[in-house]
Amino acid sequence: MSVRTPDPTPDPLPDGPQPGPAWLSDIELEEVRRRLPLLYVEAVPVRVDGLGQVTEVGVLLRANAVGEMTRTLVSGRVMYGETLREALFRHLEKDLGPMAFPQLPASPVPFSVAEYFPMPGVTPFTDDRQHAVSLAYVVPVTGTCEPRQDALELTWMLPEEAVSPSISDEMEGGRGVLLKSALASVGRIV
Repeated sequence: MSVRTPDPTPDPLPDGPQPGPAWLSDIELEEVRRRLPLLYVEAVPVRVDGLGQVTEVGVLLRANAVGEMTRTLVSGRVMYGETLREALFRHLEKDLGPMAFPQLPASPVPFSVAEYFPMPGVTPFTDDRQHAVSLAYVVPVTGTCEPRQDALELTWMLPEEAVSPSISDEMEGGRGVLLKSALASVGRIV
């Protein structure tokens, strides 16, 4: 199952070579994926009440490469020269829109580190394209979320709904396990 995280196309430069060193061509990316684990960030968007307790969880709906509808979380690669904070903000804006107003965590320490392998069974997480290591964060959002890029919609759910077997089964790449871990890290499930 492919867990797609497409690269945005950078704005072309007026003169000279395209694009900068942080961007890889499709051929270069494929070669790197065959040789090295890639670093990703993932975010579980949440709504919180005045006491900081999670009241809702946002789950993205996407169509995968074979046209099946799947659920996922905000996710994407960390680019060369980019801080974790910058990567997290970029992917939240890319998937949720510029008016989501994410409240990035004060500490860059993730609630979990997930290892994705192209071979099922090594960990609960799979990505048939590559070996990837993902730093996962719970991120409150306060604004209006309007999914962009390949996200079709963002569904807000109660935490108990989000970890139900039916939703977990729809999550791509084992992300249902990651979502349960996220909610456990903020005390919303046992």
